[in-house]
Amino acid sequence: MTELPDWARHLDLGPHPEGGFFRETWRSELTLGASALPAGYAGPRNAGTAILFLLLGGQQSAWHTVRSAELWLYHRGGPLLLEVGAERDSATTHVLGSDIAAGESPQLVVPPGHWQRARPRGDEACLVSCVVVPGFDFADFTMHG
Repeated sequence: MTELPDWARHLDLGPHPEGGFFRETWRSELTLGASALPAGYAGPRNAGTAILFLLLGGQQSAWHTVRSAELWLYHRGGPLLLEVGAERDSATTHVLGSDIAAGESPQLVVPPGHWQRARPRGDEACLVSCVVVPGFDFADFTMHG
């Protein structure tokens, strides 16, 4: 499956470097100076950012880390498997989705600097939002093919 579902075509998504499709939807106008940030940030950052992120059935994002905390929010489609761990080989798989009684969660926080990758559990596309605080900057992003 390489074509966006009808409902997703209206979202103006483009290819994401880690896989799937995305569009930035918010970048806080509030900027945090380096002195207000934890150690390791190379300069000021927006207080927060948000994207829409969609993976099609059969797609998987690459393993990656983000220096900041990342909040994943489930919107629609099939459940999403999100692997998270301080190291890739010790990652735990979480399920984002709407069936709370079956153990799915509508949101999940990935701690700062943790490895993560995502993939739909089945063949159905999945739409989530990712909110990053302090805001996302590619200088804080590491990807492992």
